[in-house]
Amino acid sequence: MTDFPLVVIGASAGGVSALMKLCAQLPSSFPAAVLVVQHVSPAHPSMLPRILSAAGTLHAIHPRDGQTLHPGMIYVAPPDHHLLVDGETVLLSRGPRENRSRPAIDVLFRSAAVEAGSRVIGVVLTGNLDDGTSGLHVIKQAGGLAVVQDPDDAEFASMPRSALNAVKVDHVAPLSELGALLASLVDDRARNHRPTPLASEDVRRLEVELGVAREEHALSKGVTRLGAPSPLTCPECHGTLIEIREGTLVRFRCHSGHAYTAGTLLTEVSESVESKAYQALRALGETVILLRQLSDQRQKQGDPAGAEAFLARAREVEASSEGIRALVRTTRALSVEKVERPDFDG
Repeated sequence: MTDFPLVVIGASAGGVSALMKLCAQLPSSFPAAVLVVQHVSPAHPSMLPRILSAAGTLHAIHPRDGQTLHPGMIYVAPPDHHLLVDGETVLLSRGPRENRSRPAIDVLFRSAAVEAGSRVIGVVLTGNLDDGTSGLHVIKQAGGLAVVQDPDDAEFASMPRSALNAVKVDHVAPLSELGALLASLVDDRARNHRPTPLASEDVRRLEVELGVAREEHALSKGVTRLGAPSPLTCPECHGTLIEIREGTLVRFRCHSGHAYTAGTLLTEVSESVESKAYQALRALGETVILLRQLSDQRQKQGDPAGAEAFLARAREVEASSEGIRALVRTTRALSVEKVERPDFDG
């Protein structure tokens, strides 16, 4: 456990610009370590530490695994790695993706809550879907503070709005006010550290989930005991999903370790409909090709009746594929916001 506060920040779509503006507001004497998860592509190097260092007075880095935390520094999760707090150091892992992301905001938030309790301030900024909501809930349970960018001020409001819907947030503020707010809150956290023990069932769940994030074997850690089996399957590995209840949230985790909120799972499943429909169209198209080839073969063998039978079946298969083509044309990926707000275009 650190003897100074931790500010953990999660951002996704629109996050680079928001993080630059926030870092520009933080004073050089900022008495907390800042840890950041920004959803980034795993396929390319990230320039975010250099960008954030240039934006303000605090120095930002991609930390090494096991690097010691210090106040007044910004630690940015590297691409394709979860960032966790581990005592007074950081831990980098390539554990299973959560909410389709690695790094995942929830992983960082949970680990900080377990390691630093009431010394943690969790911040959810702009982004789509709902990564960070579960982790912010844990920060609150552990006695930390929850801060959310005003959804009306965010470039993408889904992540802030999800946090506000599910978590008893302490502060909501526009980006322009977050720096001063965090400076004030960090000073209070440093002077008024009040340990808040987690409930035993939460401790057991977090031990399992953080173990999975650290690349420990999900089944051996007891992931199947986190909840009841659901009728749903993991979009990534197709394993059975365990349903996890956490406050008002419903989440899912498979025995390989992949994790989803209900909202992210809805998006993942609905996005798969189009690709599966095209797979069906491919199979039907190949069936038509083979039926026509067999029809030609029968014709050359002097069997016109057989040739016509294969040709007729080919026409039937072609006709049946029209319904699937219509499905492809009309199917759209869903999200919680798209269902609740049909005019939403984010």
